[in-house]
Amino acid sequence: MTYLKIFILILSLSSCVQTENKMTTPADAKNKFAEFIGKEKFDEVPYPNFYPGIADKKMRPICTEKINQVATDFLEIATSENPTDKKYHEIIGFGLSKFADVYLELDTEDRERVCTYFEELMDIVGLESSNGQLNKFMYGFDPND
Repeated sequence: MTYLKIFILILSLSSCVQTENKMTTPADAKNKFAEFIGKEKFDEVPYPNFYPGIADKKMRPICTEKINQVATDFLEIATSENPTDKKYHEIIGFGLSKFADVYLELDTEDRERVCTYFEELMDIVGLESSNGQLNKFMYGFDPND
């Protein structure tokens, strides 16, 4: 009985520890990152997202530079010897923090567009979750907490 209790305790504790999962970078990731960095951002997208374009046009180059830096950071992890979900999550957090100085100048649709760009980057490497960071950026909290 004691062994069973110890086993259950160890199992419970190990499930609380966040693991770092090694990820396999898709073969076409470099090309997709290059395409992402090269495309115009914060322009009007009538369908399917109905994004009207960035509200304050002077913010376009500033926000574009910030999101392109995140893409470069993602590429660096993707081409490293040991890409992990934890490393991508750290870059997401760091990347979102770069928008702190302009956060109040972005309207809701612009902040949604920032999140959409992060989701595109996550899709390139097959990262399924931001660990709630995009929700915190968008809404100030993670509804899953």
